[in-house]
Amino acid sequence: MIFVDTGAWFASIVPADTDYQIASTWFNQNTQPLITTDYVIDETLTLLRMRRENQRAIALGDGFFSGTLATIHYLSKTEIQQAWQVFRQFSDKDWSFTDCTSKVVIEKLKLTQAFAFDHHFRQFASITVLP
Repeated sequence: MIFVDTGAWFASIVPADTDYQIASTWFNQNTQPLITTDYVIDETLTLLRMRRENQRAIALGDGFFSGTLATIHYLSKTEIQQAWQVFRQFSDKDWSFTDCTSKVVIEKLKLTQAFAFDHHFRQFASITVLP
């Protein structure tokens, strides 16, 4: 499975995004199963709405919640607590709390690849960042 982060979802659906061509081509060519988290979905849909991309937010949300885009990993209370510890431990990094939840899930599920434009994923060390 390949973990997908906010920036990749956003870029794949917003033609004005500088990474749109890369993201849309990658999604169209990918044959591996995808996974994302409820926190990434929240961040993505909120970003779309804040950028006045309401119709795209609704379309993407429909794709998420119909199960056609990716498996959704819902964080447990324990994972949220672990993410909080990561957030506190790595205070020298500019990782968002959502980044920290992603790190916890990636490590827990032993994922080796992530589709992300966020340079913070390259700091996780345990993951190969695509594309």
